[in-house]
Amino acid sequence: MNKPYPHLVPDPGHGAFDRGKSLFITAQDGLRLHVREYGDRTCSGMPVVCLPGLARSAADFDELAPALGGGPPKRHVIAIDSRGRGHSDHDADHTNYNCMTELGDIVSVLFELGVGPAVFVGSSRGGVLTMLLGAAHPISIAAVVLHDVGPVHECRGMARIKSYLGKLPHPHTYEEGAEVLRQLMGAQFPKLTNEQWLGAAQRTWHLKHGGLKPAYDLGIARALAGIDIDRPMPPLWHEFDALAGVPMLVIRGANSDLLSAETVAAMRARRADMDIIEVADQGHAPLLEGQLVRQIVRFVETCEGAGKSPEAAPAQALAGHS
Repeated sequence: MNKPYPHLVPDPGHGAFDRGKSLFITAQDGLRLHVREYGDRTCSGMPVVCLPGLARSAADFDELAPALGGGPPKRHVIAIDSRGRGHSDHDADHTNYNCMTELGDIVSVLFELGVGPAVFVGSSRGGVLTMLLGAAHPISIAAVVLHDVGPVHECRGMARIKSYLGKLPHPHTYEEGAEVLRQLMGAQFPKLTNEQWLGAAQRTWHLKHGGLKPAYDLGIARALAGIDIDRPMPPLWHEFDALAGVPMLVIRGANSDLLSAETVAAMRARRADMDIIEVADQGHAPLLEGQLVRQIVRFVETCEGAGKSPEAAPAQALAGHS
C-alpha cells in the first residue's frame, strides 16, 4: 500500500527520489507492523534499517531514507514503525510496549525481508534497540548511527518526555499543532522555521476520522507511567561495547537534555574511532534533514569505501530467534 508524503522535497544531489512503499509484516503475536521500504534487496549498497524514537514513526526518516536509498550505490532501506506507532497496529496490552518485545519485532522484520548485516540508524529509543540488538545478534549490524542517544539517559530529558507523552492536545489543524510544538520545544529548537514546525506537526499527528490524532497509541504513555524518572535508568555500557567491531557515528543535539556532552565524551573514551556530529541550536532529537542527512550519507559511503561491506545471508543466522 502506497501512502503519499506530499511535504517531501527531492534532493537532486542523491539521484532519483524514491517515495518508498508501505508494507506490513506480521509479528510473532499476530500484530501487524508497518514498514516503509525504499529500493529492494538486490541493491548493491549496504542495506540500512531506520528505527524511530519512543513515540515517533518512520516518517522521521522521510528525507534520510530516500537519500540513503538513492545512492550511489543504490541501497535497500527500511524504516520500521514500532508497534503502536505510525501505521503499525496498536497493542491491546500496553505492557507489550517494552524494549524486549520491540526487539523481537525488529528481528521478525529483518528475517521476513531478508535484510543482511545493515547500517542501523537508531533515534533515541531506536538507538537503545540498536544497542540491544548488537548484544543479542551482533551479526546483524554492519555499522551504527546513534541519533541523540547513548548508554546513559539523563533523568531531566526522561522527565520532560514523560510530562507531555500522551497529554498533547488534539489540534484542529496542522498549523495549530505547529504552534503547540513551538511552545513546548522552542527552547531546544530556537531557530526552526515555520515550515519546519509545520513538518514536525505533520509527523506528530495523523488525520484520522476527520480529526488530528497522535501518531502513536496512548497506551505507550501508560506503559511509561510506572517508570520512576527520578531514578536513573540502568546504563547500557555492555550493549554499547558490543558494537566495538563496527563503525559508529554519534549525533547529538547541542541543546539535548537526554544525551549529555559528558556521556558522549565517555563514549569517545571507549571508542577512539567513533565519529561525532553535534548539531547546533537543536535539542532532542535533531531533525533528520538538510546538512545532517548529507553527513549521514557520507558516513555510510565511508563505511562502504573502507571495505566493510557485510557478508550475505544473515536471515538464516536470525532464523532461530525470529
